[in-house]
Amino acid sequence: MVLALVVVPLVMAVVTFALPSKHWRPRMLPLVGLAHLAMTVKVLGDPGPSPAGRWLVLDPPGRLVLLLVSILFLVCSFYCVGYLSYRVERANRRFCSSLLALLAMMSLVAASHHLGLMWVAMEATTLLTAPLIYFNRTARSIEATWKYLLVGSVGIALALFGSFLLAYSSLEAGLDSSLLFEDLIRHAPRLSTAWLKAGFVLLLIGYGTKVGLAPMHTWKPDAYGEAPGVVGAVLAGGLSSCAFLALLRAHHILVAAGEGAYSGRMLVSLGLLSMGFAAVFLVGQRDLKRMLAYSSVEHMGILALGTGVGGAALSGALLHLFNHGLTKTILFLSAANIHRAFGGKTLDEVRGALRRLPLTGGLFLFGFLAITGSPPFAPFLSELTILRGLVGAERYGLGAAMLALVFVAFVGMGRTSLAALAGEPSPEAKRGRYRDGWLTFAPAAALAVAVTVLGVYVPAPLRRLVLEAARYLGVEP
Repeated sequence: MVLALVVVPLVMAVVTFALPSKHWRPRMLPLVGLAHLAMTVKVLGDPGPSPAGRWLVLDPPGRLVLLLVSILFLVCSFYCVGYLSYRVERANRRFCSSLLALLAMMSLVAASHHLGLMWVAMEATTLLTAPLIYFNRTARSIEATWKYLLVGSVGIALALFGSFLLAYSSLEAGLDSSLLFEDLIRHAPRLSTAWLKAGFVLLLIGYGTKVGLAPMHTWKPDAYGEAPGVVGAVLAGGLSSCAFLALLRAHHILVAAGEGAYSGRMLVSLGLLSMGFAAVFLVGQRDLKRMLAYSSVEHMGILALGTGVGGAALSGALLHLFNHGLTKTILFLSAANIHRAFGGKTLDEVRGALRRLPLTGGLFLFGFLAITGSPPFAPFLSELTILRGLVGAERYGLGAAMLALVFVAFVGMGRTSLAALAGEPSPEAKRGRYRDGWLTFAPAAALAVAVTVLGVYVPAPLRRLVLEAARYLGVEP
């Protein structure tokens, strides 16, 4: 069944590419999304034996990321049906098939228990995302695509080199070389410390580039800003989570080797740096999508900070990984609707979004309040858990820095968001044909309900997934 999570979307990507009807291709996305979520729920209940042996194993962190990816893809797939009905001027063959293949590769990242196989899956996501970013076929979108490919390829090449160094750490210690996570964790105390640390540094820079940690985040504002909003949702909620899973696994090996303090310090440093970069660029930001890109940099920094400190803060980071993915998808889908209605995404073009699109405008306001950590929404609960973990670990300075940077980000996002939502739309915007539709509003609205519920109550299955992942990574919450 684990293998089917990869094979089924891949096969359907080929089928979708071969379909001659532009009308039916988008409708394949929710069908596959429903099937994938059903398989995911079954696998989480009982994964069964894997035909790939120890290469495909759903460890607890992988289970959490797989569930998030499957939910977000299903939501975005329904949105795509409505979105592509407005984009009849664009061919959707590559768009739809690339999305399905991307789902397969993200599932493969979640299930990969071999460092090399995980690297192949991450590299495949880079190649598959490029045609999605270029969908609008403008000069700025092709520039963003090439920037994404170049920066991402450098990062993924460094991650490959880091994987080689981890393998060499086994040889240096007189052990058989293996890139299976199970073997690396079991033999971690005997691995060569010097090569292990060098490998982690390269993995942190390489996969940190895909995550979007500063200063490796330079591709993110361009790619998120020029890609369709639904692609930004997949990148920010799904692909970034998969890349962060790769970092979690690398950190896990260092923890097992007794070098968790070393990797933790590096994660904390990059986490604070990312939050600082994001806070600076969020203040005065006038582009809605680029604002969301810098918000993603901020939240990836929060995840790195919680992971680096460990303990209860790591449990909060794992919960925040899930909550951030849901909330950021609401914002990107809402921003996509605003972009369609106003024909732009900057404050020079967007005014009075609440009057022009009452439903979407309300969702964007909801998303802004939720993502900035306002109660009683899900990100508030997970950020509070991280903060409590910092206080419990007596890292008071880190807690104060986190609160200060979150506040600056709130102010920066608030100025931009409220300026776009308030006021009276221009006469040109009022005359636009786009209106809130069922398929372009309901998917994000469903996530808004989930984010509200998760802010006051974490269901037992999700709580169990988070706690199991924390214990697996060496934490007793």
